[in-house]
Amino acid sequence: MADVVLKNVRKSFGKAHVIHGVDLAIKDGEFIVFVGPSGCGKSTLLRLIAGLEDISSGDLFIGNERVNDLAPAKRGIAMVFQSYALYPHMSVYDNMAFGLELAKSSKTTIDAKVREAARMLQIENLLDRKPRQLSGGQRQRVAIGRAIVRDPKVFLFDEPLSNLDAALRVQTRIEIAKLHNDTRATMIYVTHDQVEAMTLADRIVVLNGGRIEQVGTPLELYHRPANLFVAGFIGSPQMNFIACKVSHIGSDGVQVQLPNAGTITVPTSADGVRVGEAVTLGIRPDHVKASPQGTLTGRIELVEELGENHLLYVDVGQGQRLTIREPGDAHHEAGQQVSLSLAGESCHLFRESGEALPFLSEGRTPAPPSPDLSSRAA
Repeated sequence: MADVVLKNVRKSFGKAHVIHGVDLAIKDGEFIVFVGPSGCGKSTLLRLIAGLEDISSGDLFIGNERVNDLAPAKRGIAMVFQSYALYPHMSVYDNMAFGLELAKSSKTTIDAKVREAARMLQIENLLDRKPRQLSGGQRQRVAIGRAIVRDPKVFLFDEPLSNLDAALRVQTRIEIAKLHNDTRATMIYVTHDQVEAMTLADRIVVLNGGRIEQVGTPLELYHRPANLFVAGFIGSPQMNFIACKVSHIGSDGVQVQLPNAGTITVPTSADGVRVGEAVTLGIRPDHVKASPQGTLTGRIELVEELGENHLLYVDVGQGQRLTIREPGDAHHEAGQQVSLSLAGESCHLFRESGEALPFLSEGRTPAPPSPDLSSRAA
């Protein structure tokens, strides 16, 4: 296996600049996930690593070898596409063996590798079938098996689950995670689904407009978003944002004035912030509680029942709506007035520029515990 290093990598299509100086070091055996909205450059970046697009400038290394000018077949990578890309006239066995046959591997080697990959993916009983006889999830496992038999240095996945229904996405996601645990291969995975990212990744790379916004473990990004963009993208439902003004700065943090309500002190560094300055307060739906002693009041616009919990969408005035996650046995109805409690230690503050203010204690983790994202299928 191998590490992957990008140094000031840029990509332009004519006058359109789509990747802007990306620097990234991926460790050998790491599972990295690229996430971001449509058009952020995540698939383009993956194609640059694969050699399917030429790098406009910068350097790409795979296993300490500069590969900018190497053909895809010589980079030691295997790619799994969104569309499966199986040969319809070939059996599952032949689809998985095809790349090895092109590489002139012996029949004994091909048979051993195909059957071992089939065993890992639990598709031994499908080897004689044609792709048209398979379900979507089975076809995707065949595509993954075709990549496994090549024994690549790096696996590349381009939104491999987006064509599957919700149940199959969860099942195949588990299989990909098990594959990584079994092989400890370097894997780079592109998705628009942040739940997939949170449940699969060792580290997540959040992209926006062809630039990296933040790189970190799933919990680092969840608890320590670097800016408003990351805070809003990571987490489902997304973080609530409330426009506020700084009312006081003290040794215990920054106090802000809430709309149509009192104040709340967030234990962040002032870091150049001034009294009267406009800031944005962020808080996760799990950290807002309905309470008679709440700081904010609002009217419930909608209740979404999810079984084990439900989501409340609450209008708190001045055009602002908060999302709250409450236990499934709590009783709320649309149109009901509700008081909301926000704990300062669970809040984040962001400058007008979007940059997050650092916490006073870097060891602090917002309470209560973060939700179990793996239980919520995309």
